[in-house]
Amino acid sequence: MITTEQRISICVLNGYPKESRDNFDLSGVGHPHDFFIDFLNRYVPSARVTLCFAADFGDILPEGYSVEQFDGIIWTGSDLTIFHLDDGRVTKQIDFAKAVYEVGVPSYGSCWGIQMAAVAAGGEVEKNPRGREWSIGRNIRLTEEGKQALFLRGKPKVYDGFVMHLDEVTKVPEGGTILAYNDHCRVQALEVHHKKGTFWAAQYHPEYNFLEMAKLIAARATPLIAEGFFAQTQEVQRYADDMIALHVDDSNPRLRKKLGVDDDIIDQRIREQELRNWIDHLVMPNL
Repeated sequence: MITTEQRISICVLNGYPKESRDNFDLSGVGHPHDFFIDFLNRYVPSARVTLCFAADFGDILPEGYSVEQFDGIIWTGSDLTIFHLDDGRVTKQIDFAKAVYEVGVPSYGSCWGIQMAAVAAGGEVEKNPRGREWSIGRNIRLTEEGKQALFLRGKPKVYDGFVMHLDEVTKVPEGGTILAYNDHCRVQALEVHHKKGTFWAAQYHPEYNFLEMAKLIAARATPLIAEGFFAQTQEVQRYADDMIALHVDDSNPRLRKKLGVDDDIIDQRIREQELRNWIDHLVMPNL
């Protein structure tokens, strides 16, 4: 007998170009698609997962696959810039997101994913005049709509989230609703209803943890120093080391105080609530 859970088929789209993924390997940085696959393996272990590299040359889906075959689409982050419409690696992904809206397969996305949710439905993204938001997005607050949204059910009214981005959604498309925001980024969580589809997305990264964010921060020491967040590489590494130590001992009161964090970002059950909600309230009812 095939259960409902066994029928779930999820496509995970990695939005990074190959050269960036290669740099991740050289720097010892984890790949974001692996974080989503790890979540799916824990939460819906019998789900079928298809991994695609959306920025690579050629079709996004493997030969013989179509959007209609999937019960859900997950978008990772990317270091591409979504308003660079002269870049084919960008436009092919926007076209794919438009096709997903047309078909009506539920989508989830982090960072690049929220920008994709907006742009593919007619919204706009621009460089954030407040500069880079990195490491931890502070005091993310639910809007009144967010307090009622199934996407954020179970989240605190104010919480932190892992972040690393330079751009932000500046125009919400018709059919879009801002669900969360903070002082640095006006759109931290978004729900978009467009054509037949629904896209739930966050500018922050529920799929990350302190270990993986520490690796990413260490690998991006050069831009973080150039942008004035640190004076030298050793400072970046010390900050990353503190994050790694907290990952190992998440009850350490000294590290919690030093990094200014609490259970809302440390506890996996709270941090990943958006992903569970997406499965429970958007993917499962649409099977």
